[in-house]
Amino acid sequence: MKRALESPSPSPPVSSHRKHKVRRRSESLDRKHHEKKKHHSDHKDSRKHSKKKSKKKDKKSNRKDGDLIGYTNDDNPFGDENLTDTFVWNKKLERDGLTSLDAKQKRLLAERKLKENRRELEKVKYRRLEREREQAIRDEELDHMRREKEAAQFAGWEKQEDEFLLEQSLLRSEIRLNYGRAKPIDILAKYINASPEDDTGYDVNEPYAVLVGLNRLDLEDLLEDIKIYIEVEQGKNEEFWSDMTVLARSELERLAKLEPGGDKAGQRREGINESVRGDVSLIFKGKTYMQLLDLQKQIESKINSGETLDIAYWESLLQKLKVFTARARLKTKHQERLREKLNYLQEKQQDQIILESVASKADGEPLFPVQHPDDKNENMQSSSPNPAEDDEEIENSETLRNRCYTLYDEGNYSPRLITLTDFSKCKYTVIDPKDDVDALERSRRAIKKRRGIVPWLGTSSSDAGITAGERNFLKEAKKGHEEGEEDFNIDVNLKDQIYQWQDKYRPRKPRFFNRVHTGYEWNKYNQTHYDTDNPPPKIVQGYKFNIFYPDLIDKIQTPQYYLEPCSDSKEFVILRFHAGPPYEDIAFKIVNREWEYSHKKGFRSQFHKNIFQLWFHFRRYRYRR
Repeated sequence: MKRALESPSPSPPVSSHRKHKVRRRSESLDRKHHEKKKHHSDHKDSRKHSKKKSKKKDKKSNRKDGDLIGYTNDDNPFGDENLTDTFVWNKKLERDGLTSLDAKQKRLLAERKLKENRRELEKVKYRRLEREREQAIRDEELDHMRREKEAAQFAGWEKQEDEFLLEQSLLRSEIRLNYGRAKPIDILAKYINASPEDDTGYDVNEPYAVLVGLNRLDLEDLLEDIKIYIEVEQGKNEEFWSDMTVLARSELERLAKLEPGGDKAGQRREGINESVRGDVSLIFKGKTYMQLLDLQKQIESKINSGETLDIAYWESLLQKLKVFTARARLKTKHQERLREKLNYLQEKQQDQIILESVASKADGEPLFPVQHPDDKNENMQSSSPNPAEDDEEIENSETLRNRCYTLYDEGNYSPRLITLTDFSKCKYTVIDPKDDVDALERSRRAIKKRRGIVPWLGTSSSDAGITAGERNFLKEAKKGHEEGEEDFNIDVNLKDQIYQWQDKYRPRKPRFFNRVHTGYEWNKYNQTHYDTDNPPPKIVQGYKFNIFYPDLIDKIQTPQYYLEPCSDSKEFVILRFHAGPPYEDIAFKIVNREWEYSHKKGFRSQFHKNIFQLWFHFRRYRYRR
């Protein structure tokens, strides 16, 4: 314990010579280790290089050996290690008598065969490339033809769309004209599309008269509408619309100058002083269209002549001349249209006079009598003052008239000639026109009742004498129309129907009252192209058929309905109802569209209280771009 607590004894001191000797030994060891490591790395690199070189040499030799085939001994899908070795077909050589050849000749023969095979492969490859090139050319031609076909089809669609837009524009114009809220473009469109045969009226004022009183916003709207018509009509009335555009722009510039702080810069650019502006207008005023054209040619030739001129003045003069030329051209065309309308009215009036003269001619009297020479002599002799000849002529005319009456009776012509003596003998009865109209109305009501149309739906007479079934029918028929519903009581005449029970029961048509539901379909397309002021055309959206069968023999049998194709048009079908004796089949012509069979959508097909009801609406299709 005592020895452990004692401090250690100090080490003996190391000399400097010994330290230097230890340092040199460690350096030599490090140098040897580094040289050994370097020698090992160089040896390793040399081995890797030699191995890589041999591998590359083998690969090159294998590639050289398998150049004609495309595979090597190590890399081939057949698993053949001797693939590049020359194959000797001894049996074939024995058959061809070539067994006496040495190895060199056999090798040359095999190489020649390989070369022939290679040439054949090259030919096959060339033919394959040629086929691919021809196929690419054919595909390109087919693609070109397809694009041309699509372009032609697209052009047809564009033409149909333009025609549709033009029809809709004219329809909107007509609606605004009918409701008294016409725009200037509506008046111009009606003017340019009117024909002399139209009886809707003809405007005697020039078309540019619509510009009078328009403000700046109206003129700008008119210019935009004219652009739309020019694009839609595709050059149909291009001259008329261009002249109206020139006049509208001129009027718009005039209004801009009248506004406070107007276009003073534009006035300076015109090149015409205010003091001579009126004189310039007097030069063009009163000239005809042809004179203005000659003057326009002179000004254009003067501008293009290259002389020293005030170009701004002459160009402003030319712009002003174009306005007068457009107005004169519209006035000339308007006068031609008025002359055409006047000629048409005169021809129509002459035709009316001829028709009235034909109607006023007596029966048997020719419209254009042929005058013979004997008639001329008789006319000349009739002017003689001899009374004996006059009496003889009167007697001959009475004989001729009696002969005509005799021939009329013998020919049994219709209508028969009625004389006053027939009335005196009470052979005929005179009827008052009012009584005749009342009798005609009674006959019409009887026919409607026989065809199933109820004439007493709106009457307020008592129900005395009406059966319970008729009372139910009357109750259903008196129900008010819903919004968009109208009466639809026109049936289709079926061919002669033959029934097995018609010898026992007299066939008759059932009574009915039907309604058709029409309205607007506000799909995406109509919402884009129409609004509440210009609604789309109404379409049929459904039907309600109510047919009365109070006297069915077989009360258990339910009436049925069938759909048959319509021979007139594929847009319609025939809806046929069949119930059994003593009722005939009845049919109606309806629109050919898909039905909505959901009861939530209003579909009803039931036979209740002797009334067969068939209510349905058509399926609505969503518009997609």
